[in-house]
Amino acid sequence: MFQSVRKNPKSTEVPVVLTAEGITVAFGGFVAVKGMNLKLYEHDLHFLIGPNGAGKTTMLDVICGKTKPVSGAVKLADGTELTRLKEHQIVRKGVGRKFQAPSIFGGLTVQENLTLAAETRRSPLQALGIQRYGKISSAMERITRQIGLQDRVHTRAGALSHGEKQWLEIGMLLLQEPRVLLLDEPAAGMTDEETHKTGRLLQEIARERSVVVVEHDMEFVREYAAKVTVMHEGKLLKEGTMAEVQEDPRVAEVYLGKRRDDHAVAETN
Repeated sequence: MFQSVRKNPKSTEVPVVLTAEGITVAFGGFVAVKGMNLKLYEHDLHFLIGPNGAGKTTMLDVICGKTKPVSGAVKLADGTELTRLKEHQIVRKGVGRKFQAPSIFGGLTVQENLTLAAETRRSPLQALGIQRYGKISSAMERITRQIGLQDRVHTRAGALSHGEKQWLEIGMLLLQEPRVLLLDEPAAGMTDEETHKTGRLLQEIARERSVVVVEHDMEFVREYAAKVTVMHEGKLLKEGTMAEVQEDPRVAEVYLGKRRDDHAVAETN
């Protein structure tokens, strides 16, 4: 259904799309992120991993404007400082965010959900009035094929499988043409087949935009990540390829070594 993409290593000549520098986030007396740095390159498929409470999701929240940092900056390539903007303004700057639970309208069809996403500048009723009984647009047709729902456009979203609901929400984000896509555990709760389809979909999406994924499934990370950042206690612990990350003894100690039941430790013997 989805086309696979070869994993190409990034060179220093690849354009930087987004930079987060010195991000610190505190909730009351608890410091969730401590001076975190993150650099996202064009066409990156960049995974954030780490133990629960490492600050991964909080970093996504900062980038999309859901959470404001105590200090630090998040800048786009054009110099736009995202921490000064509201969430909807950040969306218009080309940053799309998907949370772990799919946020779709179960009573509407796949096409109607996509229409609402595509017509973000109109009210929901106006958007549905434009295309509810009309033909599917060329952009929407391309997206439905990309997410594998081309045969489900008239199906109500509530009747979709869990994986299909996740793909639909990803499609809704893609219709808004983000340059950066932030995904929180997109493969959680999926069957093995759905998980593999999701990984291939993310690789295909990375051909056209940069993708940041928070993920706990190390099998999924090993299979599809082009670049991995490991966070621990709100800080950057290690960054590199999955092979480089697995070979780092600090990572094995604080994270991978604690997840042997998930086959997360590199085979070094």
